[in-house]
Amino acid sequence: MDRLITTTILIIVAILLYRFRAPILGALRRFDARNVERIEEQARDRHDRFAHYRHTLQLAEEQVEDIGEVPALDERTGIGVTRYVFEGEQFVSRDEAEAARQRSIVKKARKFYEELPQALARHRKETLT
Repeated sequence: MDRLITTTILIIVAILLYRFRAPILGALRRFDARNVERIEEQARDRHDRFAHYRHTLQLAEEQVEDIGEVPALDERTGIGVTRYVFEGEQFVSRDEAEAARQRSIVKKARKFYEELPQALARHRKETLT
């Protein structure tokens, strides 16, 4: 009886895998494509002397909030318009909000490089003792 139940479960699992093979294979292909892209990027970065700066900016960009869209009434005309919010400040155009976001990203990256010598010195001192 146990073998019958085990065989039945295996057949049901096989049927389910066959049924959902397309989404599963699609997810595996996307995963593989991301890994191939990452490996190629690492190979390119070995020869790019500015790769460290690019990675720092990418990391800083992940830490900065996105720009939000808020519907509002225009102060002069009373017509509904879209305002763009970044770090609690409203902007009239998306370009202005993007510029403010970019300044924030660069500021965060600069702060990293300002703190880097101290962190490296601290790490060096810890490894020597």
